[in-house]
Amino acid sequence: MEQRIENVVIVGSGPAGYTAALYTARANLDPLVIEGFAWGGLLQQTTDVENYPGFRDGIMGPELMQQFRDQAERFGARLETDDVTRVELSQSGGLHKVYVGDQVHLARAVILAMGAQHRKLGVPGEAELSGRGVSYCATCDAAFFRDAPTLIVGGGDSAMEEAMFLSKFASKVAIVNRRDEFRASKIMLERAQQMPNIEWVTPYVVEEFAPAADGSGSLAVARLRHTIDGSDRELEVTGAFIAVGHEPQSQLVRGQVEIDPAGYVMTKGRSTLASVPGVFAAGDLVDHTYRQAVTAAGTGCQAALDAEWYLRDTPFPLEGAEDVAEAAA
Repeated sequence: MEQRIENVVIVGSGPAGYTAALYTARANLDPLVIEGFAWGGLLQQTTDVENYPGFRDGIMGPELMQQFRDQAERFGARLETDDVTRVELSQSGGLHKVYVGDQVHLARAVILAMGAQHRKLGVPGEAELSGRGVSYCATCDAAFFRDAPTLIVGGGDSAMEEAMFLSKFASKVAIVNRRDEFRASKIMLERAQQMPNIEWVTPYVVEEFAPAADGSGSLAVARLRHTIDGSDRELEVTGAFIAVGHEPQSQLVRGQVEIDPAGYVMTKGRSTLASVPGVFAAGDLVDHTYRQAVTAAGTGCQAALDAEWYLRDTPFPLEGAEDVAEAAA
């Protein structure tokens, strides 16, 4: 039995994946979305989202992702709630293979939308207090800590950017860094140093986040350790923001598409085209800079349009496509 050949397979979900699904579905491309067991991306780990356009009073992250998902499905996107285990991308622009366990999907085009994960500290209390004071995005959550004592963990440009944004809301922002020196650029460091409510706490690392004693389950204390003399210090904070980098989820395609030293999939020019014909990448998988839900959705739209134009302009069936489909069946 000859196997079905998909027009588009979208790997991953979140704002980029579901927006790509919506656009390709409305273009009558009948996309297959392999959304993963942990569908919805980082917004599934977020509480109130107040900066996504169209939701005046804000919306919970999981609810926003459910709406994205439902809208894509309404227009005909087919959703498979499973994890892609490997891919074989045709370097010549032929049919790509996307595996879910022993099952293989053949596709003329593939949109990669696996996203990125916040790099964690891995200390006690971090996971338990995530969403209850521990956050990974000041741009998203700073307004919840108005006039409150907070801290930022990190020493790079992202940490400085987060600290300056947070300083507009919080009464105090303590920047905790394991060294006295910072990886941040000189200009970013100087800008942060000019903020009167930013305190510099070095050289320390966070050893533990602890909840309030009143049983509310919210963050109350960050326990620190001096990296040289080993002494302990406690900071009373209600908000802690971890800014130690992101890890793009590009493991599936490493060695098959061009990836930069930080692990982000590289695209050509202003397009979403990866280094392999018929393969497109969107969202946090390609985004070093912005990493917002709205920008991820925008690149999902771009990837869908790029894929649509690619399919329109690429003759099919390809030579040997029937043989590949029969062999995979």
